[in-house]
Amino acid sequence: MSVSRCNSFVAVDVETANSDRGSICQIGVVSVEQGQIVDEWQTLVDPGTPFSDRNVSIHGLTAGDVEFAPAFNGIYDCLMSKLTGKIVACHTMFDRSALRAACSIYRLDEANCLWLDTAQVVRKTWNQFSQKGYKLDKIATYLGIEFSHHDALEDARASALVLLRAVEETGLSVWQWQQGQTPNRPVTKTSHPRV
Repeated sequence: MSVSRCNSFVAVDVETANSDRGSICQIGVVSVEQGQIVDEWQTLVDPGTPFSDRNVSIHGLTAGDVEFAPAFNGIYDCLMSKLTGKIVACHTMFDRSALRAACSIYRLDEANCLWLDTAQVVRKTWNQFSQKGYKLDKIATYLGIEFSHHDALEDARASALVLLRAVEETGLSVWQWQQGQTPNRPVTKTSHPRV
């Protein structure tokens, strides 16, 4: 990968209809080239399964909102065109596992991409978040990033901005982060708490 593309990536976020990770009802994707947001895309998705009250209370989406939306296999080609061959950032690997589950439901291939967990980047960049407090809304507040939490596009954009701030803070490129490099300062190693 060339130096000019070291900070090029896409950030993705999904919302789900219920506790089944494959029940994706909204997807947001933000494309970043050389450290600048260049494109944003979002779509509602009909998960073909009921919405739980708990999930509706989190993101506000209901079955009525996705009544005329495509199923996951209807947006798959467009989504893959945005993810394939890219570094794909998401805040915790929930989004990756949700996309994997949705692909499994429809017997589709998973995205051929390189994944990067921005929650892990946060934990290794800012010592005060190494053990707890690294949920997206908490770190966004700390960094002064305003967004509407639990909207897929807003969350994807916030994740992208958090990653860019970590790049600025550490001097490590997105490519270096994805390859497993870490800042040259000690951070307490802990088990992964639930976020």
